[in-house]
Amino acid sequence: MTAPRALALTMGEPAGIGAETALGAWRARNARGVPAFVYLGSAEHLRAVAAGLGLAAPIAVVSRIAEGARMFPHALPVLPVPLAAPVRPGEPDPRNARATIEAIDLAVELARRGEAAGVVTNPIAKVVLYAAGFRHPGHTEYLAALCGAGDAPVMMLVSERLRVVPVTIHLALRDAVRSLDSAAIVHCGRVAAAALARDFGVARPRIAVAALNPHAGESGHLGREEIEIVAPAVRALRAEGVAVGDPAPADTLFHARARAGYDAVLCMYHDQALIPLKTLDFDGGVNVTLGLPILRTSPDHGTAFDIAGKGTARPDSLISALRLAGEMAAARGAPAFG
Repeated sequence: MTAPRALALTMGEPAGIGAETALGAWRARNARGVPAFVYLGSAEHLRAVAAGLGLAAPIAVVSRIAEGARMFPHALPVLPVPLAAPVRPGEPDPRNARATIEAIDLAVELARRGEAAGVVTNPIAKVVLYAAGFRHPGHTEYLAALCGAGDAPVMMLVSERLRVVPVTIHLALRDAVRSLDSAAIVHCGRVAAAALARDFGVARPRIAVAALNPHAGESGHLGREEIEIVAPAVRALRAEGVAVGDPAPADTLFHARARAGYDAVLCMYHDQALIPLKTLDFDGGVNVTLGLPILRTSPDHGTAFDIAGKGTARPDSLISALRLAGEMAAARGAPAFG
């Protein structure tokens, strides 16, 4: 049997709320069943944040993630990634961008070597990283490059009530419609079905498909995308043995009775997926990257510069991301401590 391992938690943008939520998650470790994690970042910054917010949380610097796993019940373990400049909450400094990237690099390396059970990433500020030479659209694409993932990774948003997969992601709505094609839908459906079986313990995944147009296009009267793009993708997925529904009007897919009939929904664009998920569980949503050789989850919120350092940041989404990563690791036979 594989020994339990800790998760690697990246610091994210240090001027955001990542340190606060990491402290909150560690303090809730017993009450909320948080699996062991090691924070990849600055111990000095964590101590300063804890002191500024009046939080009791001993910080322990470790040299190996396995050492951090043993330390976790008694202190928040930190694998040091030094910062280049002092941190002011809510005021990102491009001088610290390199450290943000180095924490991601280290987390992926630890996971690929099998030392970490998985990677949980705190939010980054892409505009700050771009100023330091970062050339990727975001976290997901950078992780795929680090892992040498040949196929495009797939985003799944997960809460206790709903799982959604947006086929197109960060595009203007008109560009999302133009770029939608059957191959992308098939790829997302295939990867989602495999992940549901492997990582979520769903023996026979059932996938619903949200139509692009109102009323699923009304037989072509309100748009032909369902006929020409979505339905052919559904047929292709069924030919591969995936249990997938016909394109259904999005306004009928997310009420409680509908949710009982599927395990995940393929959505055609970003907001079609995220509006229902955030409406149902705004604080507990988790971003999961499917199709990588490592496990990766992330809280479904941003850096929240406007509340950084004020003590109002909630750790709920990070706790959900940590717990889900631990559950997925266990499903793969490599449980995390906790």
